[in-house]
Amino acid sequence: MNAFSLAIKNLIRKPGRTAALTLLTAFLALSVFGGSLVVSSLQRGLHSLESRLGADIIVLPASAQSKVSFEKLLLQGTTGAFYMDASALDAVREVEGVEIAAPQTFLASLKADCCAVKVQVIGMDQETDFVVQPWIAQSYSRSLGDMDVAVGCKVEADVGETLRIYDENCHVVARLAPTGTGLDTAVYCNMDTMNHLLAAAEQKGVSHKITSDSEETISAVYVKVKDGYDIDQVNSKLNGHVRKATAVRTRSMLTQVSDSLAGVSRTVSLLIAAVWVLALIILLIAFAMMAAERRREFAVLRLVGTSRRGLCRLVLTESALCSLAGGLIGIGAAAAVVFPFTTLIETQLGLPYLTPDARTMLLLGALALGVTVLVGALASAWAALRLSRTDPGATLREGA
Repeated sequence: MNAFSLAIKNLIRKPGRTAALTLLTAFLALSVFGGSLVVSSLQRGLHSLESRLGADIIVLPASAQSKVSFEKLLLQGTTGAFYMDASALDAVREVEGVEIAAPQTFLASLKADCCAVKVQVIGMDQETDFVVQPWIAQSYSRSLGDMDVAVGCKVEADVGETLRIYDENCHVVARLAPTGTGLDTAVYCNMDTMNHLLAAAEQKGVSHKITSDSEETISAVYVKVKDGYDIDQVNSKLNGHVRKATAVRTRSMLTQVSDSLAGVSRTVSLLIAAVWVLALIILLIAFAMMAAERRREFAVLRLVGTSRRGLCRLVLTESALCSLAGGLIGIGAAAAVVFPFTTLIETQLGLPYLTPDARTMLLLGALALGVTVLVGALASAWAALRLSRTDPGATLREGA
């Protein structure tokens, strides 16, 4: 009888011991795979945010920070509506060093009879926009027409459907690739469509006017600085030149996000390491107890001709089978816990969160499985070494 078939029989013969070892390794695999998946999703989300955000500076109404933090603005696109006079756009363009100034206007819809869903509507000037337009171009090669909208991947509307916003029918022409931020729940349109929706919102009592006589308003200006100009200097000039507005470097906001992500990643990594060490210690104890319990069993095997190497192979095979089964169970459990709650995880962490592609997830699963089997092998190798050095005759005489 070879080591594999004998190991199978031993595992079946002691179901309690087998289940305990399997569950312990399953917990290890769950923590390693689940933690690695969360860290990888956070890193991918930040990379997606950096690649999509092409602006060097964002100019916002001075009152905006009282309504939403600038960091939240970056992560969630926008969470509400704030406005400044459209003349701010001309003031931004007058500042030396500004290459492109692209305005955006925000409108929060209501989840009521007037609107199909509660979303953030973002209007952009397609002639100057360099932030949203390249993202839309990945899914829709043409310009957005009047009353056409592109929706984030989490908006419940498919291409070809009609989305009703303030009793106005908007035609969904594109669904955008995920970013892992609140931008995935927004709706994007051109400025003519936005002006139409703003007028419809006014009729519903949702005002966007700064004063009673204000006509044209915008919510933000995204700025690209010319090559050769210092971004900090241009940012300072904008703060001094544009009245009732605040200019913020996007890099400083990204740095804050990156620092938060690094803190979360370190915490998760430390937890994984702690679980790894704890699992190794517990498995060492478990295999030591198993070795003490099975001394006579292995002594008999030695007397009937099993070599020391064969005995070690038997113990390692049993460990590998338990670790493999536990690893697969743990990875499956982690997937069942993490994937259905990605939105909740993103909300609770307050950081960009974008699930990796299938290839990366397979690599993470293979890594978690390899770590689990390795820990089981290390723990069982020590027990196997002790058992192989035991004198079988003395062991049997002790129990006589």
